[in-house]
Amino acid sequence: MFGIADYPAFCLAILVFLALPGPGTFALLTSTGKGGFRAGAAATAGVIVGDQVLLWLAVAGVAALLAAHPALFQAVQYLGAAYLAWIGLRLLFARPGASSPVAIHAGHYARQALLITLLNPKAIVFYMAFFPLFIDPATHRGAPTFAAMAVTIALLTAAYGLLLCAFARAVSAQVRRHQRLAHGLERAAGVALVGFGLRLAAP
Repeated sequence: MFGIADYPAFCLAILVFLALPGPGTFALLTSTGKGGFRAGAAATAGVIVGDQVLLWLAVAGVAALLAAHPALFQAVQYLGAAYLAWIGLRLLFARPGASSPVAIHAGHYARQALLITLLNPKAIVFYMAFFPLFIDPATHRGAPTFAAMAVTIALLTAAYGLLLCAFARAVSAQVRRHQRLAHGLERAAGVALVGFGLRLAAP
């Protein structure tokens, strides 16, 4: 579909990553806690814009590599699959406990969420490793393929972010009360990521 290899798996992988606790998730929860749903929605917009900036920077590198060195691009795909599996293994063996919350101050929620996303050192590495996994070198269409992937990520992020903001208080309370459940979900995500890595590395 649009030159994307295994589009349903692509969507599922995005949702798995969105569900993992991280700077973006904490930015949304903190913003909503301070300014209500509208603040959370503004922070969601900031996260989406930040993701799109990092995403298209990664696309520029991936596109250049795909055009100039097809064999090297395949090697990057294998490295990306290994990176995905490595993240999954880290989640599987991580100790219980949530990540440190980010600092959000009242006002300018979108701008703060944007900066948090852009300054996340793992984000650009994730995109560089993630995109090559779902590009079919035989059927990709260049810019339309990348645009379809970018729009998909933006739409899923918007839906997830707004839903998270709508239920922010309940979600935060449940995570505090049920650390075992939260850790169990983290492990399930780890298994999913290891599975993605193995599946995408298979010939």
